[in-house]
Amino acid sequence: MVESCAMRLGRNVLLALLMVPVLAAPAFADRAAVERAAYADLSLSAPSASFMTVCHGFGCQYRVELAFTSADHATLRRLMTAGKGSAANERKAVAAAGAWFDKRVGPLTGTTGHVARANRDYMFDKGQFDCIDTSRNITSLLLVLDELGLLKYHRVAEPEARGHLIDFTAPHATAVLVEKDSGLKWSVDAWTRAYGQAPEIMLLSQWKSMD
Repeated sequence: MVESCAMRLGRNVLLALLMVPVLAAPAFADRAAVERAAYADLSLSAPSASFMTVCHGFGCQYRVELAFTSADHATLRRLMTAGKGSAANERKAVAAAGAWFDKRVGPLTGTTGHVARANRDYMFDKGQFDCIDTSRNITSLLLVLDELGLLKYHRVAEPEARGHLIDFTAPHATAVLVEKDSGLKWSVDAWTRAYGQAPEIMLLSQWKSMD
């Protein structure tokens, strides 16, 4: 049976309620910690500037290997050049890179028709993304940008989730950037966007307050 975004996150929340509390993660997690948090439970290889695994079809049920070319690197550098000067500009450039990335992988994954906020009605459609797929894909893209030296004002953090079984709010996950100077966390959420659209970037605190 396919495990949807809500089902997987709901299971993780339930397990968390049964576990002994642990200390909060540091504001700036190192790359190894991010990779463990993002990929270990899915048995995914960590991304690199050369390749990454793209998840689709809900819960990363389907996987495609994307090999980055020199042309891809040049495009990412060009897009991120617009982010020079401030953290706000860099987040706008990240959004543009996210839109490019969606179009880059769409023909490979068969997701050129994916919709925004795909719910359980789409959970058997391998041409769609749930939030497990998008949070991991965007985290991978962010790690690639970081490896290429294209993130000046932000660090990549572990994906985060919202929603709890106990209060009946829908579980949801997002990729996260941390602003180096302020320590503010920003969600980079592509699940709320349709094909070719830029991921939605907002303060993580605001994102967590949404239904």
